[in-house]
Amino acid sequence: MVLFHYALVDDLIPQEEFERRVEQKIEECGDLLDEPTAAMLVVGALGRQHVRVRELSGKSSLFCFFAKVVDKTEPKEFVRKDGEKGWVATLLVGDETGTTRIVLWDEKAGAVLEIAIGDVLEIIGRHPGKNMREIYALALRKATCEITCTVPAGNGTGLSAEPVDLDVLLIGAGAPRTFTRRDGTTGEMQECVIGDATGTARLVVWAPDLLLGIPAGSALHIAGAKPDRRSEGRAYSLDESGTVSLSDAVVTVPFAPLASVSDNGYYSVHGEVKTVHEPRSFTSRDGTTSWVRNIRIGEGDEVLSVVLWGEHALVPVHPGDRIEIYHAAAKPGRFGGIELGVGRGSIFRVPHEETRAITFTGTIIPGNGCTFIDNGTERYLIEREFPAGCDVKITGVLSGSRIIPERSEPAERSPDAVAERLAALAARLDAPLPP
Repeated sequence: MVLFHYALVDDLIPQEEFERRVEQKIEECGDLLDEPTAAMLVVGALGRQHVRVRELSGKSSLFCFFAKVVDKTEPKEFVRKDGEKGWVATLLVGDETGTTRIVLWDEKAGAVLEIAIGDVLEIIGRHPGKNMREIYALALRKATCEITCTVPAGNGTGLSAEPVDLDVLLIGAGAPRTFTRRDGTTGEMQECVIGDATGTARLVVWAPDLLLGIPAGSALHIAGAKPDRRSEGRAYSLDESGTVSLSDAVVTVPFAPLASVSDNGYYSVHGEVKTVHEPRSFTSRDGTTSWVRNIRIGEGDEVLSVVLWGEHALVPVHPGDRIEIYHAAAKPGRFGGIELGVGRGSIFRVPHEETRAITFTGTIIPGNGCTFIDNGTERYLIEREFPAGCDVKITGVLSGSRIIPERSEPAERSPDAVAERLAALAARLDAPLPP
């Protein structure tokens, strides 16, 4: 038992010294301490403390924590690159602050046969490289303490990769995008954010026609969604074997209190804009120009820093506006505190923005990190890539100053339409500047 806790401090003192300190601690307390408790006190005195699940993203190389078993897989045999056989098993464990996956290799994998769902474990482990979503178990044992972990059954929240059915709210959907398969053929995919009473999730739809004509805010019954275990947070994929249908269910997605946002995980929050900085352009890794903007939002006495990326940074917001954010990633801020990052895969919404169906014909004009469509009298941001200078007819949803396309087709302009467009543009150029 002493060896279990010694694994936490084996880089600090020799084993013999650790055992001596444990015995000394027991003697100091008049034999009122058992060996595991004394070992934990020695570990604590050396600066290695038990942490909660949400604190497993810290910089420490080793972690020790208590957690309840929520789900498990049976040991599975595999063959390594060198031809040797190995075994692996996975536990899903959690406490009141979240869940994490525990990976057990080789001889440790057999331990899951003696572990039942609902058991509480004391675990010593480390992250595999930079992967913060898993812990490789170095040692574990059953514990007698009580742990609260409320994880709903089903809906892909466990370890199984079997398809599930979901009753969710479609919070938002990006425009369909073209991708290239390994064999050189192309297809379309669409990224969405969905939610239910347990929170939000990312949904990748590999057959965008499944969502054709379904607006954001619709309650859906999705059959055949496949849990994506490789993604951070809750995530699913849906291909042509799945189905989507409108539902009469009332689905409510909760917002997290600003004070509950920790430095990791995905959150949905709302609040009032307190401060707004101007958008700043930058060059991304692929050489394209994008935007970033810092704002602060508040609710009651709580204030949270928010970083808006890409087109989210160009949404007009002002102090006093009420905003909603869905499925945004939290992390430690560069200058302390916590930041909520709103980027690709997140939804940023100003609720009072007008949202309606629209059919709009105009010319595609590239901006600095964004794309506009302009008809000579009106101009909107457009959430999809089109060749610069082309004329297109867009059918989609107008949300504030943005058009979210659902369908597009080339637009042919008659000579009269071109003349009318030029006249409108000339009138805009001749108009006096506002004071």
